[in-house]
This record gives sequence, C-alpha cells and structure tokens, in this order.
Amino acid sequence: MATKPFLAAAVQAAPVYLDLAGTVEKTISIIGQAKQQGVELLAFPETWIPGYCFWPWLGSPAWGMKFVQRYHQNSIVTDGAEMETIRAAVASAGMHVVIGTSERDHGTLYIGQSIIAPDGSVIAHRRKLKPTHVERTVFGEGDGSDLAVHDTALGRLGALCCWEHLQPLLKYAMFAQHEQIHVGSWPSFALYEGAAYALGPDLNNAVNQVYAAEGQCFVVAASAVTTTEIQSFLCETDEQRQLLPTGGGKSMIFGPDGRPLADYLPASEEGLVVAEIDLGMIPLAKAAADPAGHYARRDVVRLLLNTERTRCVETMKSSFSEIDPDLAAVV
Repeated sequence: MATKPFLAAAVQAAPVYLDLAGTVEKTISIIGQAKQQGVELLAFPETWIPGYCFWPWLGSPAWGMKFVQRYHQNSIVTDGAEMETIRAAVASAGMHVVIGTSERDHGTLYIGQSIIAPDGSVIAHRRKLKPTHVERTVFGEGDGSDLAVHDTALGRLGALCCWEHLQPLLKYAMFAQHEQIHVGSWPSFALYEGAAYALGPDLNNAVNQVYAAEGQCFVVAASAVTTTEIQSFLCETDEQRQLLPTGGGKSMIFGPDGRPLADYLPASEEGLVVAEIDLGMIPLAKAAADPAGHYARRDVVRLLLNTERTRCVETMKSSFSEIDPDLAAVV
C-alpha cells in the first residue's frame, strides 16, 4: 500500500512518576503538542504509564516491596476509564499513537504497548514476550499473539519493547510480516551509566539502527528521561543515586537503510524527535537485502512461530450436551 510521506515523532520525556492520572494528563498534552507539529505517528517510551520500575535494579526484593502496591494501583487497565480518556485525545488529534504501559490485568502486570488508530479505536494491546532480567520480579509474560504487524493507513505497523530487539527470532517474526514502520519503546538509558555498557544508549540505539537496516523498515525509537524527582523518589543512598543518575534520553528515528533521520536531544531534555517517513525508501533498501524475501534461504533456516493466545483456563462443554437427553441420563 503506497502512502504519501508523513511525520513521525518519538517522545523523549519523563512521566509523572507512579501517578496514573498525572501521566495520562501529560500524555494528552504531548499528543496535543505533536498535533500542532503535524505528526501522524507518535511513539512513547516503555512503561511510560506510570513509569519504569527501577527498584529491582537498585536493591533487594524485600526493599523493593515498598513500591509494589503503588505501582500496581497506578498501572493502567486496557479497558478502563484512563485508556478511554487517552483514546478520546487520540481521536481528537487524528493520529496513530503507540503508548508504552505497565498494563494491569487483575493481579498481574505486563509490559504493554497500546497501538491506537486515529479514530481512537484500538488496533492492538500487546505485551512484552519476556521481561528482561529483574523485570521478571514485577511483570508477567506475553505470548505469540503479541508478535503482530498491523495494516494501517500509514503502512504496516509493528512494535516491540526494549530488549525484545535483542532476540533474533522475534525480530525475524516481525520482518516476515513485512513490517514497514516499527515502534521501539525503551526506558531511560541512565541506569548503571558507565557500569553496564549493554544497558546504555550507545548499544541500544545501535540495536534500533540495525533493526532498521535488517528489516529495511523505519524505526521510531522512544526513550524516557530520568529526572531528579524520579531519582529522589527511588534512591535512598549515594550508591543507589550512582546506579540511577539523571538523564538517559536518546530517542531517534532511523530510515530503512539505518541512517538517523533527526538530531538527538540532550539526554536530560524533554521533547519530540520528529522526522519524515517516506515508505518509498523501503524498496530501495530491499533491493539489496530482504531477509524475508529474496535474501532468505528457506531451504536452510526457517522460523517456527506459534501465534496462539495462551489461557490459564480452557472452557469446554461436556460431550453429553450433544447427546439425546434421555440417552445421556442412561449413560
């Protein structure tokens, strides 16, 4: 499907930390700012609502329990009033929006991404397939149904969170669905700054860049900012403040040949990284290498993908219900 060029924006900002109502209000404000700039696709960071759970990285599970109840209460329900408010704002702005969430589903939280259409309808609520490292003390897992690329008025749109981009098979599952526009949602890259290169902005933006080049698609990568307010809320010791410095923003948009399409904002600055998306660039990139097309070797390597949604309970009817009632009574 051919579309005319359009503007996409990657949010680089801090949520109103662990405040569902406050972050929803800020979300609506950012959607309004993007609308004024003519943006048609807006991408938010990972767990933008109500902020990323840094505490498992900063102390023991017992110490971190002090944050659990508040985080749970301020996580968002996909069919709740707060999501309805966001959807109404999206419809008013008339743009596509991808919002990173801590999704609350009864007693379990999931790292989610809600993909919302310009009329406010939900294209998908997806979940991160495998929370990373200590995230598994906070969040549950998604399933194969969350690896989906969707037809939209802008093109074929998909999304992944954070280190899902480091799992080669997950990436290939997206490429094989002919993804044209990809949203990568990331937390702040401030955590363990200088001590863990793998968590930092250089490596992870290289991952975004390679994703664009490997899949010959546009990547809209949004990352959050850690503010002094967030640091003060979470950190009680000098060691914890060293583990979680401020800053960490590194949002960017990459073209299908891997090139950055905008300028970086300073790491502590909030704003929008905006670039033009022209799907006409994709055939030029795919002419050289299409890993799910002419550059594939299906006779050598293939991916087995289970897209079924998993359930804890499968409801089934007794086979007796299809038998004659009198005969069933005898049996």
